[in-house]
Amino acid sequence: MTSTPTPSLPLNPKKRVPLLKNFTHLHQTPDHEHSLPVKQTKTHPAHDDPSAPLKASIYFIGTATTLLSYSSIRILTDPNFLHAGDHVHLGPGVTSTRLTDPAVPDLDSLPPIDLILLSHYHEDHFDREVENSLNRQFPIVTTPHAKDCLTSQSKQEPFRNIHALDTFQSLQLPIEGDDSNRSAVKVTAMPGKHVPPGPLAVANDLLGAVPPTNGWLVELGKTSTTTSDGFETGYRIYISGDTLMVPELKEIPKYLDGEKIDLMLVHLGGTTIPGKHMPLLMVTMDGAQGVELMKLVDPDVTVPIHFDDYDVMLSGLDDFKKEVEKAGLSGRVVYLDRGDRYQFGVRGG
Repeated sequence: MTSTPTPSLPLNPKKRVPLLKNFTHLHQTPDHEHSLPVKQTKTHPAHDDPSAPLKASIYFIGTATTLLSYSSIRILTDPNFLHAGDHVHLGPGVTSTRLTDPAVPDLDSLPPIDLILLSHYHEDHFDREVENSLNRQFPIVTTPHAKDCLTSQSKQEPFRNIHALDTFQSLQLPIEGDDSNRSAVKVTAMPGKHVPPGPLAVANDLLGAVPPTNGWLVELGKTSTTTSDGFETGYRIYISGDTLMVPELKEIPKYLDGEKIDLMLVHLGGTTIPGKHMPLLMVTMDGAQGVELMKLVDPDVTVPIHFDDYDVMLSGLDDFKKEVEKAGLSGRVVYLDRGDRYQFGVRGG
């Protein structure tokens, strides 16, 4: 784990940057915020303590879009709010059709958000309607490639509050104006590869067809004056991002140096391009690779996401379930439908 001071981006829920250009959220108060349509709330499958305060949650909207709530802030991952029948462009000559509807119909139906965490600049993770509607001053943490794209002066309206993290770089998010005793979040970019190593990766680097991607380590906790990096961790979430099971992922346990991952959100689907009628190249994990990642990272709980929303996803949730059962790991997986929420406690919270 890192032992140097971490750059900081303070978040203040009392002075939120409006999410949308039309500033709709500017006029919301806590008594008039949109509430999420929660179908079912789930907790730890093995040792949930009903007396423990469950102060944090992950809400599954669809694809890789989730809403992380901790203390008084909310972080939105990979915002994609297209509906069944809508299309996305995924690369030269590659399009895909959405098969499902998100649990929340659009950005304007969300409660107020403090930050967007964007794994990569791909339309099934950051669709054009989302991009066109966002306030250009809203804070987004993402890859260096996505920052270059979003801030490009070739855009009619470049974004102006983008924070890029390369592999193993971190950003601390202290929560200001909060009464919860120094609450903070720390985000660290984790390795990931959307394209398998070899000649195809070399060709992709030249053509720029499939964008580079990050995974994320999201640590919930507090600022600290007694730790070398100024942060005290109470809960660790690893989000795989759109990666395959590549050698670079072996660096994650080394980086953790014995520290435990509490929750993993794994991107599955076996996404294959150009598509199901010509399945030439798999660019996200299928069920078998998802279980390989569970064995490598060894999280306490795994929640699969990004598994059936688009027609290029050829390895659905049933494939993962079969592999999980075969590996004897069923007791360490929580399955969320779109609109479900996973609640958990944060140590020291």
